[in-house]
Amino acid sequence: MGQTAHVSADVWTVVTVVAALSLAAWLWLLFVRGFFWRTDVRLPAREEPDVWPSVCVVVPARDEAAVLPASLPSLLAQDYPGRAEVFLIDDGSTDGTGELACELARRHEGLPLTVASPGEPPDGWTGKLWAVRHGIGLARAREPEYLLLTDADIAHAPDSLRGLVSAAGTGGFDVVSQMARLRVESVWERLVVPAFVYFFAQLYPFRWIGGGRAGGGRKKATRTAAAAGGCVLLRADAAERAHIPDAIRHAVIDDVALARAVKGTGGRVWLGLAERVDSVRPYPRLRDLWRMVSRSAYAQLRHNPLVLAATVLGLALVYLVPPSALLVGLAAGQGATAVLGAAAWLVMAGTYLPMLRYYRQPLWLAPLLPFTAFLYLLMTVDSAVQHYRGRGAAWKGRTYSRPEAVPEEGRAG
Repeated sequence: MGQTAHVSADVWTVVTVVAALSLAAWLWLLFVRGFFWRTDVRLPAREEPDVWPSVCVVVPARDEAAVLPASLPSLLAQDYPGRAEVFLIDDGSTDGTGELACELARRHEGLPLTVASPGEPPDGWTGKLWAVRHGIGLARAREPEYLLLTDADIAHAPDSLRGLVSAAGTGGFDVVSQMARLRVESVWERLVVPAFVYFFAQLYPFRWIGGGRAGGGRKKATRTAAAAGGCVLLRADAAERAHIPDAIRHAVIDDVALARAVKGTGGRVWLGLAERVDSVRPYPRLRDLWRMVSRSAYAQLRHNPLVLAATVLGLALVYLVPPSALLVGLAAGQGATAVLGAAAWLVMAGTYLPMLRYYRQPLWLAPLLPFTAFLYLLMTVDSAVQHYRGRGAAWKGRTYSRPEAVPEEGRAG
């Protein structure tokens, strides 16, 4: 009996230590990880230039007929004082994307639109970046000072381009990128989408990307680079210096790869949350969101099984241990374990509240973050399983299954 009690005490000691480690991890995330949980990183202070630089907008599109009516007119209607033009690159669509784009341009007055097709990508190129390359090639004939790379599902407010260009010029940034506000209407979108942006900010704290010192020091700030592919304003000469997009032609996670390439050549990068740049793409079912995350999750981990194992353990420690420690501690009468778990869960939920407010979602969703994190854990494992089954990452029906499809300069992490 005494031996059993001793073993039980040892087990509870281990459980309590793990709960304490989880709380320590959350305190580190709260104060040291660049204040990632704050949502006040928006377009920096800006002044309108005396002479507005020219801009070419490049939109890679593959089977986007369902979303174009809600997005393309917003680009054509940009209230921009300088010269601007839109290039929509129809990447082998089978749903009439190119024809619809031309029809929308005829119906809506505004910026001139060119629709072109790049043909099938050669070996070594992901389809989206091959389309971007073709669009940038057409744009260079106009000799623009800036390129706006934006996805076909992104709707821009009329002054979006003005704000991006003003911010880039005022701050001296080579890349100004906004994380578009994703749709949150279905039950699963409400549960998963705000967490997606929250986790992204945890990986790439926005304050560090822009060069601020908040929470991490100058060395960390200058090393961190990321962008949000739905809305990237890129200085044309910076693109040439960084050999964009050729230098990242293999990248599945192309937005982070682009930011790293530009920052690696001495460029300045800024990333923040959008106020009036919205994704109109719906993800009504869990399997739709599952595909969105799992298509590139293992590429995010460099296709490395050891990194995958560490990620799974890390997610479990940070997100799953707190509620487990609280519930098990209460059930077994282990007060210390329960208190540590409750404290960690409270900090977790507290850091999630600003993102829920940003997405105008009910705050009672905050305690459900462990469940959402568990879904992301499963999506990440599924991404690895699909990779080893030869299916790999995909974009609009194109699959990239080889580990070498994400070279070092194009990998996130």
